[in-house]
Amino acid sequence: MRVLVVDDQQLMREGLVALLDLVDHVEVVGDAGNGEEALSLVAELRPDVVLMDLRMPVMDGVEATRRISREHPEVAVVVLTTYDDDRSVDSALLAGACGYLTKDAGRAEIAAALRSAAAGQSTFSAAVSRRLVDALSRAAPPPVTACPDGLTVREVEVLRLVAGGLSNAEIGSALFIAETTVKTHINNAFAKIGVRNRTAAAAYARDKLL
Repeated sequence: MRVLVVDDQQLMREGLVALLDLVDHVEVVGDAGNGEEALSLVAELRPDVVLMDLRMPVMDGVEATRRISREHPEVAVVVLTTYDDDRSVDSALLAGACGYLTKDAGRAEIAAALRSAAAGQSTFSAAVSRRLVDALSRAAPPPVTACPDGLTVREVEVLRLVAGGLSNAEIGSALFIAETTVKTHINNAFAKIGVRNRTAAAAYARDKLL
């Protein structure tokens, strides 16, 4: 697995590179000090995963993640940051990040998140997971009265259930529709709102639909 490390603090960046060099089957192919450098290196080095800080000069991690997701959709982004507030988490996930860790994470947790990202799965720190679960448990979805971004009522219903963590089969059971129909609604909804994965779709739903 080829990894690019992005952090504006040189000591932190060098520490992450040294840490990841000890992880089996991980090759650190480069490091960058800001989002602009990261974009250039992604195009040049073609990593599998980018380990991305959020607060950086020149171009921050949210914008860099958005650009990577749009220009290099085959490259996964895992955020590693000091901040775990709702705004930072939602901004990163809406930009296309498929994982979100805080900087108190250990080597095993970071390595697991990178492997999950490379496999197309999502990973969150315990604190971030609690925030997401708490936000969902507090939000009783209101009736669908508006459909932003060209979504249909059914697509809004499906996205709300995606945000609730339901699988396609569970969504089908809840809405009394076939699982293949759920997949069609999800694909159509993802195209309309401009996201590539369920993590970003859930962040969109929490922001606009709940």
